[in-house]
Amino acid sequence: MTILRRVLAAAMLSFAALCGQQAVAEDTIKIGYVDPLSGPFAATGDNFLKVFSYVVELANAKGGPLGKKYELVPFDSKLQPAEALIALKSITDQNIPFVMHCVGSNVGAAMIDGVSKYNARNPDHRILYMNCGALATELTNEQCDFWHFRFTANVDQRAVARIKTLPATVKSAYLVNQDYLFGQSVQKATRKYLAEYRPDIKVVGDELVPFGKVQDFTPYIAKVKASGAQSLITSNYDRDMNLLLKAGNDAGLNIRYDAFLAHQPGGPTSIGPAGENRLTSVMEFHDNVPVEEHNAAAEKFVNGFQSRANFNFIPLDYVVMFDMLTAAINKAGSTDALKVALALEGLKVKDLMGEDNEMRASDHQLLSPLHEAMFTKGVKYDAEKTGLGWKSEAKLTGADLTLPTSCKMKRPAS
Repeated sequence: MTILRRVLAAAMLSFAALCGQQAVAEDTIKIGYVDPLSGPFAATGDNFLKVFSYVVELANAKGGPLGKKYELVPFDSKLQPAEALIALKSITDQNIPFVMHCVGSNVGAAMIDGVSKYNARNPDHRILYMNCGALATELTNEQCDFWHFRFTANVDQRAVARIKTLPATVKSAYLVNQDYLFGQSVQKATRKYLAEYRPDIKVVGDELVPFGKVQDFTPYIAKVKASGAQSLITSNYDRDMNLLLKAGNDAGLNIRYDAFLAHQPGGPTSIGPAGENRLTSVMEFHDNVPVEEHNAAAEKFVNGFQSRANFNFIPLDYVVMFDMLTAAINKAGSTDALKVALALEGLKVKDLMGEDNEMRASDHQLLSPLHEAMFTKGVKYDAEKTGLGWKSEAKLTGADLTLPTSCKMKRPAS
């Protein structure tokens, strides 16, 4: 009898522990986060993890969706579509309701296809794909999908901001972009909007460089220098951007760098003092925006991030993403992918700066503001301890960047 009591007691303790684990699990809403955590672009994934830990911490501090907490579950894409799909399989196997991914439009295209096919086969366990950085316009145009929501400005929106803010003194430009979906999309959009808004600018060179494989950009910089271009317009990012800037510095290239992503971590350090009043970038936000617009609450947010990271906070759209997701889950009263997707469509929120952000229902593209900023001295917050920081030269609202879409979305049955 004593043995039986012990067995029963042990069984009851095990059951209680299991129930406790389930209760804890039910108190969290998991998001599978897929980005490069190894390989040549691992630094980007690592930086994004730092950003998201801060953003999620603040989202949870506000009460979280349905009174629960978000929990990020990281997976390594190695910036390879095949690896990202393996990660997606792990996420669906664990019945995680949301997958989030930021780096690489090639990976983004694979994720859209993978999520769509999975949802078609598994209508009772569908998943929502939150795109926080795969920027190719095609992903919310020709390749748009009901289960995909892009919580950041796309290439065309950024190109409009980039071209409209070039100074009138620029009359010649050299284009350098990475040779894959994102870079090709930027190349196409840059040429389109130069012709539309700045036909006075002559394109004197146009290069697509192997993505993540060039170790020394000196040969490319030599061609830029020989062209006599006044502006180098580039969407290179991470190591490709940093190595391009380094090669330009080493060659003494005296040119404007009018970039799309030079504000990403490492960019300011790579160009350093040589970028003063010559490097510009298009971005959602920078540390000096709250100072420029006298917003004490937003400056407190910036200071909170600065206390834990060695780079600057840029992606205000990530905060918007979690604000929108929380509002949609609360509205749906559920984490069911279909209910949350329907709640997200047309959703509007204000960001830390009081600006309007809208998730357009027709293509699931975020309509949000962008800043064009100069790398310069005399600002309150410098970037990466360079002594120089970002100063806004122009701001375009979400309404300014509301462009037509060719999306013909196939919607699921209700």
